[in-house]
Amino acid sequence: MFFKRFYDDGLAQASYMIGCQATGDAMVIDANRDLQQYLDAAAAEKLRITHVSETHIHADYVSGSRELAKRTGAQLFLSAEGGTDWQYGFAKQDGATLVRDGDVIKVGNIKIEVMHTPGHTPEHISFLVTDTAGASEPMGIVTGDFVFVGDVGRPDLLEKAAKVANTMEDGARTLFHSLERFRKLPDYIQVWPGHGAGSACGKALGAVPMSTVGYEKRFNWGVGTTDEQQFVDMVLAGQPEPPLYFAEMKRINRDGPAILGGFKQPPRGTRESLGLALTNNAAVIDLRPATEFAKGHVPFTLNIPLNKSFSTWAGWLVKYDQPIHLIGEELEVQKAVRELAMIGLDHVTAWYQPTIVGAWQNAGQVLGVVKKIDVAHLAPKLAAGDVTVVDVRNRSEYEAGHLPGSLHIPVGYLPERLAEIPRDKPIVVQCQSGARSAIATSVLQKLGVTDATDLVGGFVAWANAGKDVVREAATAGV
Repeated sequence: MFFKRFYDDGLAQASYMIGCQATGDAMVIDANRDLQQYLDAAAAEKLRITHVSETHIHADYVSGSRELAKRTGAQLFLSAEGGTDWQYGFAKQDGATLVRDGDVIKVGNIKIEVMHTPGHTPEHISFLVTDTAGASEPMGIVTGDFVFVGDVGRPDLLEKAAKVANTMEDGARTLFHSLERFRKLPDYIQVWPGHGAGSACGKALGAVPMSTVGYEKRFNWGVGTTDEQQFVDMVLAGQPEPPLYFAEMKRINRDGPAILGGFKQPPRGTRESLGLALTNNAAVIDLRPATEFAKGHVPFTLNIPLNKSFSTWAGWLVKYDQPIHLIGEELEVQKAVRELAMIGLDHVTAWYQPTIVGAWQNAGQVLGVVKKIDVAHLAPKLAAGDVTVVDVRNRSEYEAGHLPGSLHIPVGYLPERLAEIPRDKPIVVQCQSGARSAIATSVLQKLGVTDATDLVGGFVAWANAGKDVVREAATAGV
């Protein structure tokens, strides 16, 4: 049996290729939109991708299953579980085979048994994998967003992200009963999860790529909790805020992801096209590091540095009907196009070298800058009530400790909650250590709050300086 794990750092997402080397057949599970990696791996192993499937309708990235099946001629297998509201809208059109609990998919000599594991989502399935050429029992289970290393899939996304009311507790109880089935599996079975550390699909995902059923029984809090009410209370507590774009991902993946045909480089723009884009409210993303952006940038552009969190923040802050323009070096732009497409932001219409900033200034246009303030200068201003501090961290971070009198609005909610920020005092933006506040300051500037100042070092610098910290439940919304 051939087995390969593919991992995307930006999405903290894993997909799998399982192949029968005797027959040359292979199955890909939970493909993302970067199809070439699967095609290259299959070619290198002299395998044919004959089967494509996925564990559920994903909320955090656009599935590549549909396009991979079309490109390779593979048979597409999709879950028929979950009820009428959770069926794939493109299944019939694409000639997909619908599978239910207990169904078996044969990939050469590999037996793939479908196990319905709802809770994270109603239609969620897992795959028990047996190499029948040398065994009569499963070797491992592809668990998707059901069981992770050290954690379990969150059951609150339907309510918090997809806005399906009153589903969190029912989902948690359903997940509990799915885990009862999981605990009955033999301890030796390997666990191959769909995400790793950094994913918003759970709250405490481990960085180790795989585990075993026995290990998770002993050390995974979710698997090990056998009291139903205790499990429900624990699994719903402390979950991170789901990015706003998760609801859009659900819709795209349910109705049918567009056939992309590869990641296409946009044309290079001009100073005039950039000005027109800003006038027409396009999303212009400056990919440069925050320190460079702060020194000088084209006004009303967003600063989202090209790092592991790029696609997450782009999904939070860019609307899906907006054309997108990128400022960065050519190789950076190519990577950014890929990262944006992974979450369905496909409308990148132009790009610009960073020299566009100088060209903008040379044409007589004023550059934007980001003002900075350190703890020593902020402390007396805050004590005197002369500034409004906007804390843009997650709820759990804010509740664990925050600056006195600070207003809590996570970065992704700034556009919709702008009216909550008083404008009678200077505004200081603060996060944990400075990365998110830099993004948030550019968001506020784009929204017209041109005097927003960024706190250097964030909450960490404040706490390390021995300044007062308030520990209480957040009262400012999310």
